[in-house]
Amino acid sequence: GGCMAAPALWPCPGLLRFWPRGLRGTLSGARGLLTAPRARGLFKDFFPESGTTELPELLDRRRAGSSPQTVYCGFDPTGDSLHVGHLLALMGLFHFQRAGHNVIALVGGATALLGDPSGRTKGRAALSAEQVQANASALHRGLQTLAANHARLFADGRPWGTFTVLDNATWFQKEQLVDFLATVGGHFRMGTLLSRLSVQARLKSPEGMSLAEFFYQVLQAYDFYYLFQRYGCRVQLGGSDQLGNIVSGYEFIHKLTGEDVFGITVPLITSTTGAKLGKSAGNAVWLNRDKTSPFELYQFFVRQQDDSVERYLKLFTLLPLPEIDHIMQLHLKEPEKRGPQKRLAAEVTKLVHGQEGLDSAKRCTQALYHSSIDALEVMSDQELKELFKEASFSELVLDPGTSVLDTCRRANAIPDGPRGYRMITEGGVSINHRQVTNPESVLILGQHILKNGLSLLKIGKRNLYIIKWLQL
Repeated sequence: GGCMAAPALWPCPGLLRFWPRGLRGTLSGARGLLTAPRARGLFKDFFPESGTTELPELLDRRRAGSSPQTVYCGFDPTGDSLHVGHLLALMGLFHFQRAGHNVIALVGGATALLGDPSGRTKGRAALSAEQVQANASALHRGLQTLAANHARLFADGRPWGTFTVLDNATWFQKEQLVDFLATVGGHFRMGTLLSRLSVQARLKSPEGMSLAEFFYQVLQAYDFYYLFQRYGCRVQLGGSDQLGNIVSGYEFIHKLTGEDVFGITVPLITSTTGAKLGKSAGNAVWLNRDKTSPFELYQFFVRQQDDSVERYLKLFTLLPLPEIDHIMQLHLKEPEKRGPQKRLAAEVTKLVHGQEGLDSAKRCTQALYHSSIDALEVMSDQELKELFKEASFSELVLDPGTSVLDTCRRANAIPDGPRGYRMITEGGVSINHRQVTNPESVLILGQHILKNGLSLLKIGKRNLYIIKWLQL
């Protein structure tokens, strides 16, 4: 395949030397890169089948004369933030980068305008061009942040490949519709495009399928071809619902260049309820701090069940497998400590929000669940606000003689009448982690009200109310 000169993006021009196609040695080096992510359960399927034997060889950096390969994965800016569901594909890219290959995270600034029909029963709500562009820049920033955290906090002393973020709007904006159809359109057969499972499912559905969605796979195939020509990219990584789109790209490239390229899918993780992981009841777990705080991200992973935590440690962290085994063995001895969950939560929070984010998550956890008054008093307003997403927040004026009962009622924390009164006397209420049993006792500054003007009111085990006292 004719290869354009590599742009200034890559550090060395020798990157694009393709090894001869006749070179099919033994599988001795195959224990290298691919077996590790496979053993972790991170890579599900390889396409084509021959990839199972050819890919390990292509990617084995220890083979004499081997050169770094380039691997890409697409991220569509349908929202303004990455979410937990994107983490697996990113971990896949990081594993390649750590093995010395160059990786590209491709933001679909052009393709998001059409909406990917894969794995969806009905069309996505159409986004305006401005919205997609805003989302695309937000995703671009998010990907850069994660790559920077990865490089800063998870280095292992080995030379890594590069991590580059691109946007397919860069090349699709230059294409003229008729020229594009005339040059590219002739290489796609309608029968093949129509036979894709994603298309079949949609054609049978009551909504049917629009031409825009149908054409999505053609643009994704062209992305792969463009990155192959421009950056020598031979491997595309995607969720298991992306297989059809990856196959379209493989066939297009093979037809035009005679070269072999490969697809690798990562599993789609579903929570125990069968919903996509991180999309709980419509509330996705986002990787942007202003949408999901580090504390909430941390808590999401701390709450994972025992039966899935080992699998998640393999998928969502870079911890070596022997270390994960060790963590799980300790867990058998002391399951109540939730050691694996805490380690999982810490590793992910650190990757997504850096060390500062992890510290913040731990401070919030101490303040909320471990009765730490000290942690509560030193928390910043931002952290307090992030904490209060869980708790209900009220601002009250402190009148002279305000009692425990008044406080609970004004915060709507207890029912009116004798039942609410009994909740206090029976020991169901605490203020700043201290049980209060006398409904009539008057609030004391420094005890019921902290230095930063807050009271943390807890009713029962789970219900939290934060009161910010005004005019102190």
